[in-house]
Amino acid sequence: MEKIERLISIVMILLQKNVVSTTEFSQLFNVSKRTILRDMETLGFTNIPIYSINGVYGGYGIMDEYKLDKRLLSSKDLENILTALGGLGQILFSDEVELTLKKIQSMIESSSWKSSIHLSFYDWDGRSEIIQILKTCQEAIVQGRLLTFDYIDQSGLKTNRTVEPYQLHFSEMSWYLKGFCLNRMGYRTFKLSRTDNLNIDIKTFVPRDFLNDQKAEQHYQPKLITIKALISHSIKDHFIERYGQKNIEAYNSEFLIATIDVPHNHNGFQFLAGFGTNLVIIEPKSYVEDFREFLNVMINKYA
Repeated sequence: MEKIERLISIVMILLQKNVVSTTEFSQLFNVSKRTILRDMETLGFTNIPIYSINGVYGGYGIMDEYKLDKRLLSSKDLENILTALGGLGQILFSDEVELTLKKIQSMIESSSWKSSIHLSFYDWDGRSEIIQILKTCQEAIVQGRLLTFDYIDQSGLKTNRTVEPYQLHFSEMSWYLKGFCLNRMGYRTFKLSRTDNLNIDIKTFVPRDFLNDQKAEQHYQPKLITIKALISHSIKDHFIERYGQKNIEAYNSEFLIATIDVPHNHNGFQFLAGFGTNLVIIEPKSYVEDFREFLNVMINKYA
């Protein structure tokens, strides 16, 4: 962590706590006590009214007149923020996220914080690799530098790309990079798990008006078709979460009937096939025929 970031963090923590010891700060930032003492001297030169208290329960504090009005954010507000960031930390855990969590935790009395919400995300082995890719992408975005990488599409075709990175996007269980591809001269979205040999280029770029360009650009939307399917009670929860209770009706003791919109393409077929024998498409007939052909191709792989 850069010194300026550490100094800002120290001030933020002191604004919310009465007294913090040198030991606490050194453990929090993983630096020596001598480094913290030098940090306090630096802050003193900036006219921030930091005072020190000697003794066993001593440490550093900021004059009350300088502190923010805590009424701007209630304890419940801080708990909600901490819960949300705690969930984010599971899919994008970095030094910055960890430090932010500690800052907010320092604003809440630990004895009073008992979150009624617990978020849990996947813990796959590939997650550590994705985190390293995310850090590289974040660094390139902040520095305004080009990214180069090999991109492998769904057919296995590999192409080399040079991209102006603008935004990281998390959708369902995957991370994506949004940027302007200089090879295709247009905005593209890249699934990070399909990238290879990703590197930050020495070249910088002049940022485009990404947000406004995204609003004006016509994005491809797959053709959706309304289907009716019989679903078993064992997968009812999946359909309630994705489509809502209103799209599910009683049918018989074994099945329910779901009316849903799905893509009329390979992705839609693959999604439905994932439910196995717990799902039977009944209409429209054209979709049933196309789905049957999709399944036959799968079966022929094992012929």
